Amino acid sequence: MQAQLDRIKWDDKGLVPVIAQESGTGKVLMFAWMNAQALQKTLELERAVYFSRSRNKLWFKGEESGHVQHVKSVRMDCDQDVLLLEVVQDGGMACHTGRHSCFFEAFDFDSRTWQVTEPVLKNPDLIYTK
Repeated sequence: MQAQLDRIKWDDKGLVPVIAQESGTGKVLMFAWMNAQALQKTLELERAVYFSRSRNKLWFKGEESGHVQHVKSVRMDCDQDVLLLEVVQDGGMACHTGRHSCFFEAFDFDSRTWQVTEPVLKNPDLIYTK
């Protein structure tokens, strides 16, 4: 396993960017970071485990919300410095704002403003009770 991890071009903090994409639809759900330990856990559990830079610890996606990401495949880009996870998203929500995707704002070139494109599916206060 170590030889496989060594192929990845980790940044100076030992992290690699990761994109989570929904299996079936191809929709990009979120962006996060992994360190080697998070990737090892993800491969072992077939469940997305990220590294939280703000909390400086492993973050098991769904540990508080229940919105687990079941990993179907892990891909590495041609430069070996970005990973792409194909996931099945429990609960239909990947974003901590209660939306399906973290990419819920799109720039409107006519109005020159950011526009919300996805509704809140569940109030985050009801998801995160801690």
